[in-house]
Amino acid sequence: MTDTRTIVRELYDAYGKGDGPRVAQLLHDDIDWVIYAPVDVFPFAGVRHGRQAVLGALADIGATYLLRSYQPEIMLVDGDRAAVMSDVHFVQKSSGRALRFRLANFLRVENGRVIEFREFIDTFDAVEQALGRELAL
Repeated sequence: MTDTRTIVRELYDAYGKGDGPRVAQLLHDDIDWVIYAPVDVFPFAGVRHGRQAVLGALADIGATYLLRSYQPEIMLVDGDRAAVMSDVHFVQKSSGRALRFRLANFLRVENGRVIEFREFIDTFDAVEQALGRELAL
């Protein structure tokens, strides 16, 4: 059986290379996936259950943003769980705006596949970048 660190590294490597079939192989059929971000700005965010729903969210990200880089910087692994801090760079297709921010992911692996995924970003910063303006407070 492949260890958690290897599976998580493979997932990030496949996503960064745009290897959708490999990403799909690494996701459990019953994956529980959440991206914590405002869905009004990032419609692909929110809760997804099951591999097909997650692949749909990833396709929505790809339809909206061009991935420039996705670099995991820190990975901590404890048994079947992993925490990853990454530096990401996307370009918004509709406006050409560059978005660059860090995000934190928390994953759980079961039977060689990712079954749980949680993503947290500095949503205030990401929203300002996506909208191309500072938010009035």
